[in-house]
Amino acid sequence: MRKCLYCKIKVGGDLVKCPICQSKLVGEPEEAYFPKPTDGQRRSLYYKIQLYCVWVTLIAGLSVDFLFNVKLPWYPDLHWSLLLSMWLVAFEFLIMRQFKPGTGSARKVTSMVFITLFMLVITSRFLGFFDFTVYWIVPIALIGDIIANFVLAMIDKQGNTMSYLLTNLLVGVVPYIFIYFLGKGTNIAWIICTIVSVILFIGAVIFKGRTVLNEIQRRFNV
Repeated sequence: MRKCLYCKIKVGGDLVKCPICQSKLVGEPEEAYFPKPTDGQRRSLYYKIQLYCVWVTLIAGLSVDFLFNVKLPWYPDLHWSLLLSMWLVAFEFLIMRQFKPGTGSARKVTSMVFITLFMLVITSRFLGFFDFTVYWIVPIALIGDIIANFVLAMIDKQGNTMSYLLTNLLVGVVPYIFIYFLGKGTNIAWIICTIVSVILFIGAVIFKGRTVLNEIQRRFNV
């Protein structure tokens, strides 16, 4: 057992410094009382490395664009580093969302898809493929998100099926209604996205109806 020569106390475990005065302990260490959080330390190190890389890329991009005035050949008037900065900030936000405790898979997947699509729409607005993004890339990506949520709802064991169902319905139906009432018109990709959303919603209710009912009773105390 280790001892502190200044506080005159004995300290068990494998501590190196006194928990009271922070002086170096003397004596032989014992077996550690608590396991060391090696996994958490490793994840923290990986997060710091990627955060550093993001900041280096952001500063380098802004410097090359504004200080050295290096432009894209096809877009000489575009400050491309601003788009790069927005993508890096969005990427960092997504990383933080993935590590945030208590966030369900449906919210993580859907937030990742929505943020990525939002950034893609902004980028396409400046690069000239806005219509293609809105009418093809966005609905196809949402179809993938809907299918992923349906699969997660089928294999869910934590009693969160209702969140998948509501997410699927909102993802597939609300954007279609929004675009339709804006008078922008819809194409076959958006129509298929809405149909897939409704079909999988009904399928999940049929196959997981008892689970959904129990979840509603549990959440609303009915």
